[in-house]
This record gives sequence, C-alpha cells and structure tokens, in this order.
Amino acid sequence: MEAQRPRGMRMEPVCTIGHSNRTIADFIGLLRQNGIACLLDIRTVPKSRHNPQFGQDQLAASLAAAGIEYRYMKGLGGLRRPHKDSPNAGWRNESFRGYADYMQTEEFAANVDAVIELGRATSCVLMCAEAVPWRCHRSLVADALLVRGVPVDDIIDARQRRPHKLTPFAHVEGLRITYPPEPDAQGQFSLD
Repeated sequence: MEAQRPRGMRMEPVCTIGHSNRTIADFIGLLRQNGIACLLDIRTVPKSRHNPQFGQDQLAASLAAAGIEYRYMKGLGGLRRPHKDSPNAGWRNESFRGYADYMQTEEFAANVDAVIELGRATSCVLMCAEAVPWRCHRSLVADALLVRGVPVDDIIDARQRRPHKLTPFAHVEGLRITYPPEPDAQGQFSLD
C-alpha cells in the first residue's frame, strides 16, 4: 500500500475507471499500472450479474490480495430521480439529470469532501461499471472534483489515461454545478 502523503503536498489526480467486462487480473493490472492504492466503489448496487468478479465481496477480496484498499461509497452511487423543477435540463438523459439534481445536496458534498480527503492521503480511483466515463455518473462526480480544484484523470484502458474535462454545458458558481439547457439559435431554450 502506498505511503500517506503529508497534507500540504500537491494532490495527485483522483482517477476514474469502469470495470466493464474485464477479467479481474486485467482490472488489477490497470490499477497497478496507474499506481492506485485505494478503490472507491461508487455503484449504487455493488454487484454485477454478468461479471461476478466485480461483486462487492469478490472484488474486495481480490483487491486485498493485491494490496489495494476497497471502500464502498454508497453516497456517490447513481440511479437518482430528477426533480420536477430540475435546473439540470441540459441533460437529456433522465439518469444524468437526476444525478445532477442530487449533486445539489449536502449529502453529495460531504461524500465528495470524503473523496478529497482520501485523495490527499493516497492514490484513489472512483469505480463504476461503464467502460467509458461519458456514459457514467462518475463523469459528474469528476466535474464536482474539478471545480473544487482536484485534478481528475479518466482511465480508459491500458493505453489511455487522460485528464477529465468539465462537461461543456456545465454552469459553475463557486462549488455549485448545474447543467442548464443551451439556448437554440434564436436564443430560446430547448428541452428536447
């Protein structure tokens, strides 16, 4: 396990990854290749019917055997319902809109703060199921980290690790991010 960093040191990027349908050996290899010491599982339901090696108990045991810490962070899980008066109508996908609404809560902020504290101490990765970040709520968590000054890298595969970029239509006010609809060519807002 990686040594703890002193509080004042520059923070290394928090990473994101999707387990997809990888073998556990390939997945652990990716974590090692990227120097990960702690995996933060941000799935609402920490199991996989099609990839049982990523069930919570099996994954935690495999990671422990590899010297990588496992933590389940239900408070960052997806599957949130959007509010009727959502300020996040820029997301056409209802799940992303619901998650963006959840991002406005104190519970979300407390969980993001916990990730930041862990990231100051050790190299962390946020894990969900989707292979690519732009199809996963972890991209919204990454947006929240970015606006708090935390660098984020998305691990795609053994050849690709790239800095996360803020969602283009995100609107940032301090630490608050919303995703409003963009005006169409006539200056009108479109929700479809």
